[in-house]
Amino acid sequence: MRPAPLIALALATSSLASCGSSGPAQEPPLSEEALAAVSKQPGAPTRPLARAADDLFTREGLGETRALVVYHGGTLAVERYAPGYDADTRFVSWSMAKTVTAIMIGMLVADGQLRLDAPAPVPRWQRTGDPRAEITLRHLLQMRAGLEHTEAGDPPYDSSEVRMLFLDGRDDMADYATAQPLEAEPGERFEYSSNTTVILADIAARALTGSSDPDIRRQAVTDYLAARLFEPLGMTSVVPEFDRAGTLIGGSLIHATARDWAKLGELLRNKGSYRGEQLVPRAWVEEMVTPSPKSPHYGLQTWLNRPTGEDQHPLIPARAPESAFSMIGHMGQYVFVSPAQKLTVVRLGHSDAPERRAMLQQLADLIELYPAS
Repeated sequence: MRPAPLIALALATSSLASCGSSGPAQEPPLSEEALAAVSKQPGAPTRPLARAADDLFTREGLGETRALVVYHGGTLAVERYAPGYDADTRFVSWSMAKTVTAIMIGMLVADGQLRLDAPAPVPRWQRTGDPRAEITLRHLLQMRAGLEHTEAGDPPYDSSEVRMLFLDGRDDMADYATAQPLEAEPGERFEYSSNTTVILADIAARALTGSSDPDIRRQAVTDYLAARLFEPLGMTSVVPEFDRAGTLIGGSLIHATARDWAKLGELLRNKGSYRGEQLVPRAWVEEMVTPSPKSPHYGLQTWLNRPTGEDQHPLIPARAPESAFSMIGHMGQYVFVSPAQKLTVVRLGHSDAPERRAMLQQLADLIELYPAS
């Protein structure tokens, strides 16, 4: 018996609906805000770029993106902020400051004030028989000094970083960090350590002034960075923090706008050159992005996009060129630089560890819109 026409029509409609529902879900339309964030000549297809950027701000499970700035070929491609933030907001660096400290050390090496492969000029290590006298500036820069520094402790107050920043080491952070004994031979292994970067910041201060007066030390470092780096780059928003002894908290606490963080990324993309002036020696920037012999994904206070053979990686080696590198800060601060793609991407916000992994893959969606040359 043939079905009645109305029943047949209902069955056909149901079948078509079923077929339609198995297809890909349609993406929501792009908002005016999403489209307005993309410049007129972004160097990539406008709508896919707007979508990738919008997802960083709106997709669940990525944490909170507060600022996104993208430069391609030296031209602003994307700029967007979450509610409550704007182009004048200063964002804390967290560990992105480490790369700034490395740049400062490199300028002092170029000035003849420091030597990369000489023993680190830390007075307490120069006492007769002290094995820490074998630690070089390069060891410190590559996070392989061998000092007993535990970045993350359980409970947190067992962390050397927490103790230095907030507890018994907070008034004179370099004194606390340099007092720690060796737990490995200098140069033998990689161990990420904010304490190590504070030692570098103290070395820089002592290279710039022989005074132990905190105000003089603070002013010497502030003036040097301003005159040699921040002012020539037009980084007018930068506010560095110092401890009570006048040492730059060079592993954690420098504040600047997203645009100014992008300027620093662009300087590194251009190997230290800005508008024809070599602010940082080209050879030093190349040294910064050369893998350490103990960590292929780390150079001089800078993370590298090179595979390690491990499942977990702080960057995206499967989805961006190996020549890419990044400044990385706690809770999801990134200045990602890919010279092969003529690209600098600044993402600032607040994401926990699982959210950061998901957020990096979303960021890779944006980065992959730019082909490598």
